[in-house]
Amino acid sequence: MSHTTIFALASAPGRGGVAVFRLSGPRAAEALRSLAGRDLPAPRTAQRVRLRHRDEDIDDGLALMFPAPRSFTGEDVVELHVHGGRAVAAALSDALVSLGLVPAEPGEFSKRAFLNGKLDLTRAEAIADLVDAETAAQRRQALRQLDGGLAALADRWRAELVRAMALMEAVIDFSDEGVPDGLVGEVGRAVMALTADLQSHLVQGQRSERLRDGIHIAIVGAPNAGKSSLLNRLAGREAAIVSSVAGTTRDVIEVHLDLHGWPVVLADTAGLREAAEDVEAEGIRRALARAEMADLKLAVFDASLLPAWDGPTRSMVDADALVVLNKADKSTMALPAELDGHPVLALSARTGDGLDGLLSVLEQEVSTRYAVSAAPALTRARHRAAVEDCLAALGRFDPVAEIELAAEDLRLAAAALGRITGRVDVEEILDVVFREFCIGK
Repeated sequence: MSHTTIFALASAPGRGGVAVFRLSGPRAAEALRSLAGRDLPAPRTAQRVRLRHRDEDIDDGLALMFPAPRSFTGEDVVELHVHGGRAVAAALSDALVSLGLVPAEPGEFSKRAFLNGKLDLTRAEAIADLVDAETAAQRRQALRQLDGGLAALADRWRAELVRAMALMEAVIDFSDEGVPDGLVGEVGRAVMALTADLQSHLVQGQRSERLRDGIHIAIVGAPNAGKSSLLNRLAGREAAIVSSVAGTTRDVIEVHLDLHGWPVVLADTAGLREAAEDVEAEGIRRALARAEMADLKLAVFDASLLPAWDGPTRSMVDADALVVLNKADKSTMALPAELDGHPVLALSARTGDGLDGLLSVLEQEVSTRYAVSAAPALTRARHRAAVEDCLAALGRFDPVAEIELAAEDLRLAAAALGRITGRVDVEEILDVVFREFCIGK
């Protein structure tokens, strides 16, 4: 438990109806007693207080006390609910500093909760994800993780490995003590089953990471195909400059969308053509790079130029592209239904006709590609790296070649999984050995 007492404005900064200050540490109760000039309120009970410091009133508000260890951080925690004005917040902050409290670093309350055993790392990350959630799908995923689903899954995987490690240690160290036959084969079967489970969740985790970070969609096409107009229509605002002059867009312009609960990062890119000068060439290079890393592409063509199709844009139409035929209102010929086997979505970014159809197809495409189950999921690159390290260790597991090295591979695999939740305890192995095999009796 930390010897310093920290504080922070837990509510949004700026002008508001109520501002909430949170204090945590050994001097939290003392600070409240000093500011309120009275006895502490009953635990977890709001009490109206007049906050004063150095004979000057700060505000009239509410105080709550959460004694250790039954608090968010596991330390003494105080909450002060005051009026949400900047002057009140500044005066209260100055008073707390003068009382010896320290402004909290970002995430320090959650860090203390983890260090004091109140949260594992996955739940701490879920709190940050829930605060940052911008769509319903992100909120639901963060809540599942906060409820402990991922932690329980990682603990189950690790428990299976701990048991396998105990069996291997029994084979190595206690072979003369009547250890049952066939333990190595049992461990091998357990490793195979766990490997398959980890690989399955690794695939699902890629979708969950996309849900957390946003699904990237790049708008590509020739100059003046109407890419910027389409971006503005989808964003519902003038995010990109629209001009009849070809090559107006030089850099990648991003907007964040909520596509019926799915987080989308939509990027307008420079027109694809032979560059006339260095700045445009750099813009085209960035456009191609963004298209390469995008999860989906909107390949935009100019319907007024039919029957001609822009060659550079056509070359980018693949399984990850939707073909969009813009300026349908300016076409003088029948619009084609497909291009190279891909359905064509005709619309007019100028009038908005056909936009609902594009949004519907986009939602269906995103839902199909990135739908996640209700099961716990790996939501961060850190989780994926831990599982990949575990799988690498299990892939080396070979008790037939060298049983001691095989046991070490199991230990490395378990340590990798322990990094997901932040729980690593080698004493668990001995607990399982003595509980299951009663060695020494």
